[in-house]
Amino acid sequence: MFAYSATYIGHPSLPEWSSYILWPIYWVCQGVVCTGLWVLAHECGHQAFSDYRIVNDTVGLVVHSALLVPYFSWKISHRNHHSNTGSIENDEVFVPSRRKDFKAKEMVKETPIYSAYLILMMLTVGWMPGYLFINTGGPAKYWKKSRSHFNPYSELYEPKDFWEIVISDLGLIFYLCVFAWIISTFGFGTWICFYFVPYLIVNYHLVLITYLQHTDVYMPHFDEKEWTWLRGAFCTVDRSFGSVLNYFFHHITDTHVAHHLFSSMPFYHTEEATIYIKKVLGKFHMKDDTPIAIALWRSFRNCKYVDDDAHIAFYQRDW
Repeated sequence: MFAYSATYIGHPSLPEWSSYILWPIYWVCQGVVCTGLWVLAHECGHQAFSDYRIVNDTVGLVVHSALLVPYFSWKISHRNHHSNTGSIENDEVFVPSRRKDFKAKEMVKETPIYSAYLILMMLTVGWMPGYLFINTGGPAKYWKKSRSHFNPYSELYEPKDFWEIVISDLGLIFYLCVFAWIISTFGFGTWICFYFVPYLIVNYHLVLITYLQHTDVYMPHFDEKEWTWLRGAFCTVDRSFGSVLNYFFHHITDTHVAHHLFSSMPFYHTEEATIYIKKVLGKFHMKDDTPIAIALWRSFRNCKYVDDDAHIAFYQRDW
């Protein structure tokens, strides 16, 4: 299926075997660029792309729908995340479990190999279907009914949000119809190679970035007695993915504290703002230069739950 002729993305004179090299290069590059597009649509959701709401929402709807993201649905839940960052009760994503709610696993499931398997699952299906369909990693307050981003009657939304959820779903249906036409015209393998594999890489980047922005052993979370919006905004972390990826990701990775403090600030000013934020916060500015793979392993292995009665809570583990 994947052994397409290299003439699709190279020169006709290239040998057939070169497609096994050129396709992975294309997938990685396209996945990185499309992650950057995802971030631009994310900025539209914050009204930080242009000065005009109609421009922001139109661009956001078109771009996010093309990446199978329900734009307005995500925009609402993401706004709630920014309004409740670091809150154990009310944050929208990567909310820590209390000790009493953490389900102990058999010893084999705490082995490194099983942790590697769970990381793989998180990075492949954690966004779609995990987060978008069942709000994986969300707070317990949503456990009563539907937690789907596609359901206008979901626990995630209020009645006034109904039509925005419907519009988001219609945007996805439009692109699914486009994909169906592409598959019927050019074949399923063509769609897989040109769209679906880069799409999986976008989802991988998205989960990896957001997980590491809000999860680590030194990062506090707060209950309702201690949480304030400013505390939550301060307690996210700037983490560099390297100069190339930082550039293509529009610095959403290494200027994330600035993004939480000033979410509607145009994204192209966050680098400048971060310089001054570092000066003001000094040693309290959360920045981590740990290599990404090591930081991911450390967080996943050690960040299991927080104490039941802790008002300012740090992740722990029993083993």
